[in-house]
Amino acid sequence: MSERTYDLIVIGAGPVGENVADRAVQGGLSVIIVESELVGGECSYWACMPSKALLRAGAALRAARDVDGARQVTGERPDVAGVLRRRTGMTHDWSDDSQVRWLEGAGIDLVRGHGRLAGERRVEVEGTDGTRTTLIARHAVAVSTGTAALLPATPGLADIAPWTSREATAATEIPGRLAIIGGGVVAVEMATAYNDLGASVVVLARGGLLGGMEQFAGELVRDALAERGVDVRTGVNVTAAHRAEKNAVLTLDDGTRVHADEVLVATGRVPRTDDLGLETVGLAPGSWLTVDDTLRVEGTDWLYAVGDVNRRALLTHQGKYQARAAGDVIAARATGGDVSDAPWSRHVATADHAAVPQVTFTDPEVASVGLTEAAARAAGRGIRVVDYDLSWIAGASTYADHYRGRARMIVDDERDVIIGATFVGQDVAELLHSATIAIVGEVPVQRLWHAVPSYPTISEVWLRLLETDGRATA
Repeated sequence: MSERTYDLIVIGAGPVGENVADRAVQGGLSVIIVESELVGGECSYWACMPSKALLRAGAALRAARDVDGARQVTGERPDVAGVLRRRTGMTHDWSDDSQVRWLEGAGIDLVRGHGRLAGERRVEVEGTDGTRTTLIARHAVAVSTGTAALLPATPGLADIAPWTSREATAATEIPGRLAIIGGGVVAVEMATAYNDLGASVVVLARGGLLGGMEQFAGELVRDALAERGVDVRTGVNVTAAHRAEKNAVLTLDDGTRVHADEVLVATGRVPRTDDLGLETVGLAPGSWLTVDDTLRVEGTDWLYAVGDVNRRALLTHQGKYQARAAGDVIAARATGGDVSDAPWSRHVATADHAAVPQVTFTDPEVASVGLTEAAARAAGRGIRVVDYDLSWIAGASTYADHYRGRARMIVDDERDVIIGATFVGQDVAELLHSATIAIVGEVPVQRLWHAVPSYPTISEVWLRLLETDGRATA
């Protein structure tokens, strides 16, 4: 067994682990990263990138069909072979060669294998080639192992070999019938994509769609899916599953059954910490890792947990944001530099508390940041809720002949700043960063009157929201 020593050991080479390592190297530390699968992680190969590739062709066709002059030369469905070909190209055919070259260029060492903690500042790596390596960290170990799909303990469900998001984004054939269990982001995005690609899709959700977001967002997405032929059933629970010949059969709590060729389970995520050696440092295997705003695991001075594994915000961009803070603070602490805990310091991740942006790439898109109305009221905040119909925006009429959408901003009455915003509609994703800046920057509403939106664009909704708010408070 060989032994190697570095300033920092990073377990997990997804986008989060890569960013932790890169920032630490830029801060002067020696870093090695441990990866058991592909460098680039879940987002690159089984989540963000391939899912958006599956969704794009259908969204582009629908946009064209809603514009006179384009609809006359536009087909009804995407070319399946072309969509899958583009998806596979987006994942580099599940090869991480380019990502490995990036690590080499950044001065980050790589060891392939399964890494487990083996006591304080020690990681044992079982290599993919059978070798065993002991890594010793002079200063820190960062866990960036992410999450895996949650499989509910529904009787028979595991036995039918259901898909998770991995199988859904990596599929090489489109099933004739797809049943999706869940009502969250993965569920509605894959319902959109597979409906576009010709599958007969049924969505089975215990609650409504997109719970945790503004209620109208889930309702608009549900209506759009239903209009396109997706069978959306809310308020139902799958009680049992089995296979009858080639069919998957799901029994629901209302006594009905659903037959499908494939079943996608999209009911949540669990941390990938069950085989991480947490017990060697006094932590519970399989647990989420609780951290402070510098991403250091509570009760330690050397262990960091960055990205989905700490459950602060299960989003790639938030994980990368955390990674930049963690890499900087690890380097600062290792070299005796100043580590400020001021909210604006790059050494802390504070945006995870109240300014998390997220886009759900359905059609219509859902773009949200900050608090919803329900969350703000539950927190005891005095607020104003300002709504506007996006179809009334002049710029929206240039996008589509029948544009549908809605915008909402949540204003803190006491401070007169925006603390939440949600947009639902075609191509609203690019509206989101302006809202994020307004929230993070705590820009007073009165000052936003001087941020003039260009005409005719959908961004003019900002002016209309301010006008609506002014009339309500006049």
